[in-house]
Amino acid sequence: MENVVAKKQFGQNFLKDDGVLHKIIQSMPKNNNKIVEIGPGLGDLTKYLVDIKSVEAFEVDTDLCQYLNKTFEKEINTKRFTLNCGDVLEAWKSELVDYEYDMVANLPYYIATNIILKALADTNCKNIMVMVQLEVAQKFAALVGEKVFSSLGVITQSVGEASIVVKVPPESFDPAPKVDSAVLFIQKSSNRDDKGFEEFLKLSFTQPRKTFAKNLSSEYDKSLVLEILENLELKPTIRPHEISTPLYQQIYKKLQK
Repeated sequence: MENVVAKKQFGQNFLKDDGVLHKIIQSMPKNNNKIVEIGPGLGDLTKYLVDIKSVEAFEVDTDLCQYLNKTFEKEINTKRFTLNCGDVLEAWKSELVDYEYDMVANLPYYIATNIILKALADTNCKNIMVMVQLEVAQKFAALVGEKVFSSLGVITQSVGEASIVVKVPPESFDPAPKVDSAVLFIQKSSNRDDKGFEEFLKLSFTQPRKTFAKNLSSEYDKSLVLEILENLELKPTIRPHEISTPLYQQIYKKLQK
């Protein structure tokens, strides 16, 4: 490993479990899309990915960039592997890449939600396979009625379908994190990049235990909200997690009028 150690400031935990690595590879969609890998780390997954397709990777850690350049020298020369060293969010301020891709990533907690939302809004991104904290994966994959169903679940269902591929215990990593992780897969069927809808969802779930109408009444006329709920045959006391994605879209449209 040539003295490469996990750095706390990047929230690094290297996946060492071959069983989980193979599960990710087996669960990858079969298509002609290129792969964009965010945070390849020590290349434990990358070495399997480059066997299937060409990979473009983004790594923020300069020490790891040196290590990856050396490890994948052959693949870099044959254009099977391209490495971008730097902050992926900086690169993503405009278009991340100019082709259709599937995203693969092992994401630290502090950046995971932001990266997934960026990928959901990116029209070039077609599928998302990410390792995240279990709690984050559950929010993206949650269904209406479940206590953890939130704006993240609604946004995901607006563009596709999410599922948890496998739960991953701390001992699968080096160093071991303090929490369980999970591999989350999101298959996109459409694109959505409506900031207004996202703001409306944030408002809807401001206080998840309060009623939906109460949350919205800080920005909208409460009587209008209650009238819309009545027209859709929804109880005035309905909570945010009890409203389905198609209903959220309908309510949003009616409020825009």
